[in-house]
Amino acid sequence: MPEHIASRRGLLFGAAGVSAGAFLTACTSNESAADEPAAGDRPVADDQPGRQVTIGFAGPQADHGWLNAINDNARKRAKKYSDVTLESTEGSNDTAQQIGQIETLINKKVDVLVVLPADGKALTQVGLKAMRAGIPVVNLDRVFNSPQAYRCWIGGDNYGMGLNAGHYIGGKLKDKPGARVIELAGLDNLELTKQRTQGFDDALKNYPNIKKVARQAADFTVESGQAKMAQLLQAQSSFDALWNHDDDQGIGALRAIEQAGRDDFLMVGGAGALSAFQAIERDDGVLKATVLYPPSMAASAIDLARALGQGKGVGGLAEFEIPTSLTCYSAVVDKDNVDQYMSTGFE
Repeated sequence: MPEHIASRRGLLFGAAGVSAGAFLTACTSNESAADEPAAGDRPVADDQPGRQVTIGFAGPQADHGWLNAINDNARKRAKKYSDVTLESTEGSNDTAQQIGQIETLINKKVDVLVVLPADGKALTQVGLKAMRAGIPVVNLDRVFNSPQAYRCWIGGDNYGMGLNAGHYIGGKLKDKPGARVIELAGLDNLELTKQRTQGFDDALKNYPNIKKVARQAADFTVESGQAKMAQLLQAQSSFDALWNHDDDQGIGALRAIEQAGRDDFLMVGGAGALSAFQAIERDDGVLKATVLYPPSMAASAIDLARALGQGKGVGGLAEFEIPTSLTCYSAVVDKDNVDQYMSTGFE
């Protein structure tokens, strides 16, 4: 599951499924960046063919629905562009193996690197190596330990996930005296889990009638979600809302809820799985919303890498250069807008 040190200084995306391509728009010239006008008429990225760019992509091992969606989004986005060649590694959660894969891409002299590191701290040196070799790095989600190791970071907002989940639940329960909520978190040894919980707790401070009465940590799997949710249900005979950090473990949580015959509360999920969207659309159970951590960020990373490789900027911004940091917005998806996001759901 994704982990990064939250960056609060990034440019916000409006929603998942709205990738960097949505704002990398304008000039339609096929000439190289060196031949195109600068200043107010500077070239900005669009869908028209331009300078050929080879992008090296070092993604994760697809052992989770979200991680598989990251790889799929990157590869599908690259295929969209006739001027992009994608050199993709097999994907690994082993630090040493991923370092070797990235060094191979550096030796191939790719134009730009997109890296979602298995461990941001451990892979910082290979990010630095690429940058020193003149290869700009787009650091995807799990952040390197030094800003010198990447040209641009793009990722999700774990704190924002918790914040928006808390406000959604708060809005539903604001008029209920003595409202009780519980939390099914992810792995507690991950910084992202702490950030999601902190955001949730901070949001609930705005609703003095709501009290969080229980929290249980799972580990982002269906099995753990079912087991830990069963424990919560046994311990809490009555509550009004549940926030579950991850839609994959939410599949298990929903099984436990169904087995217990409980339907006396509302549930909010996290990430944006297709199964969650479908359940929200049916509206026949406790799951009423999910807060996005959009894997479309990988498609946006490809857009940014292409723009960097072609020496182009971002349409709609006054600055000539692509920003250093881009934070995706954690939109809340419920029955009112689920149709808009259905096509972005991952399996």
